[in-house]
Amino acid sequence: MLLLVIRTAILYAVTMISMRAMGKRQIGQLQPFELVVILIISEMATIGVQNNGMPLLNSLLPIITITVLQIAIALINLKSEKFRLLVCGRPSFVIRGGEILEEQMRRLRLNTNDLLEQLRAKGYFDVAEVEYALMETNGQLSVLPRADKRPVQPADLQIQPEHEAPAVTLIIDGKIQWQHLKTLGHNEAWLQKKLAKHSISSAEQVFFMSIDYQGDVFCQLKSQGANKAAGSPPPFREGAQFAPAASGQGCTQKEH
Repeated sequence: MLLLVIRTAILYAVTMISMRAMGKRQIGQLQPFELVVILIISEMATIGVQNNGMPLLNSLLPIITITVLQIAIALINLKSEKFRLLVCGRPSFVIRGGEILEEQMRRLRLNTNDLLEQLRAKGYFDVAEVEYALMETNGQLSVLPRADKRPVQPADLQIQPEHEAPAVTLIIDGKIQWQHLKTLGHNEAWLQKKLAKHSISSAEQVFFMSIDYQGDVFCQLKSQGANKAAGSPPPFREGAQFAPAASGQGCTQKEH
């Protein structure tokens, strides 16, 4: 039993390292050959777990070999466009100029119902609203709507919006994100002062805290004591111009 646990732990660790080494991809973003690699690795790991009589190296060696080959192919893909086209193929239009391309759909073995399903997933329930639809090499559909059906953009209204940047997390589940704090040019004293302003004595009381590019702070406290069953306290937003009543107290002071 102990041997089985050790074998499983080793194979699990090697498999996770292999997946991590091959890069971050969602299942829907995988190229066909990448999906095959994952299936082979999972099969080799399963054989190693189920067959205690087989040397562990018989499973580890194929997993490592496939991982190295996959990384090598990925690196060649970055350097060679011809190799990338050979391995991944090229995107294909299935709708061009508002016209469904039957020949392309037959070549891709894509039927009309599949096309309509993917269009609905993109938010287009009427094919007449689509100007171009491109089937990507990973099987995802990219859609460009007709000019009169697309959402209004700031440029259409001759508006120049301010530069935006993602909000930065400061505290997650009571743990201060030191690297983020340093990147923002702040220190622990600044953060403690910010917490003290709202009668929070320690970062450990905070479930989540972030600050956006305008300096607006969002903070959600942890559930504590007898209030755990009732859920977390309502969050507060410092710097927001308004906050919904259900969101607790909204501070009006802007962070500088």
